[in-house]
Amino acid sequence: MSITRLLNLDIPDGPGADSLPAAEKIIAGEPRQTVWVQYQDPGGRFFAGVWRCEPGKWRIAYTEEEYCEMISGTSVLTDAEGRSVTVGAGDRFIVPRGFEGSWEVVATTTKRFVVYEPGG
Repeated sequence: MSITRLLNLDIPDGPGADSLPAAEKIIAGEPRQTVWVQYQDPGGRFFAGVWRCEPGKWRIAYTEEEYCEMISGTSVLTDAEGRSVTVGAGDRFIVPRGFEGSWEVVATTTKRFVVYEPGG
């Protein structure tokens, strides 16, 4: 087994997986997302890669633990109580399992992510 390098902050070559949040979650805009998964464990519970999203806002409810490192853009995360934090290039943060609220992409955002989905 070899080590997977994720140190390069460039967007991976080749097409990513494009999607939109579920229609019932979208609050504003058309937040088209592209994901490049660069590593996934055999069980599909731990994965890492790059995510890019166009402006828009949608409801989120995390079942996973996620580490984020912002590469570019500006986003605002707001919790269920209305407290918000604005994040941009160079910011690093954790979104804990159980977090509910909204994610708003103000300026097209690109982030590196590492996700652990505990399952069961």
